[in-house]
Amino acid sequence: MTATLVLTACGGTVVRPPAPSPTVAPTAARTTTPNTGGAATAAATPAPGSATTAIVELEKGGSFTIALRPDKAPQTVSRFVSKAKDGFYNGLKFHRVEDWVVQGGDPQGTGSGGGRVPSEYNDLPFKLGAVGIARGQDPAFNNDSQWFVVKKDSTFLDKQYTNFGTVTSGMDVVQKVAIGDRIKTIQIR
Repeated sequence: MTATLVLTACGGTVVRPPAPSPTVAPTAARTTTPNTGGAATAAATPAPGSATTAIVELEKGGSFTIALRPDKAPQTVSRFVSKAKDGFYNGLKFHRVEDWVVQGGDPQGTGSGGGRVPSEYNDLPFKLGAVGIARGQDPAFNNDSQWFVVKKDSTFLDKQYTNFGTVTSGMDVVQKVAIGDRIKTIQIR
C-alpha cells in the first residue's frame, strides 16, 4: 500500500505527493477528483504581459528555469509569481528530497507550513521536470506556497495535483538538490 505523508498546516493538512508504487492500482478517490479549474489546451497561450518564466537560483550555486503555464493554472501561477516577486521564497529550503521529487516553498521549512487555496487541476502530465503544488487531504484545496519538481515521470500524480509548469533547463541542478538546500532567489520574466 502506498503511504502518504500527512502533515498539519495552518488548520489543515498538507498531503505531499505519494511515493510511486507500481503494484498498487489507483483508488476510486484518485480517479474521481473533481476538476476545479484550468483549461484544456494543447500549448501554452499566456495572456499578453503575463509572466512565463521563473529562474530558481540556489544559495549553493546553480539554477534551473521553469516555463510557467498560466493558461493551465492561472491562479496558481499568479500566486507563485507574486510570492517570488515579493521575495517570499528567498532563503527557504527544500525540506523534501527523494529519488523522484524535490519539494520546497514551506515558510516553516518542515513540510507543515502554508495556507489553503482552491485547487486548479488540469490535463498537464507529471512527466520529468513537471512542477506542481502540494495539497491537503481535501483535493479541493492546494497549499498556497509549497511546490515540487518531479525528477522522473510521475504520472500517478496526473489530475491529483496542480501542475503549473515544467523545468526547461537546469534539470541537472534539480537532480542534485539535497535536503536543506536553500533558494537564493526566484526571478520572474
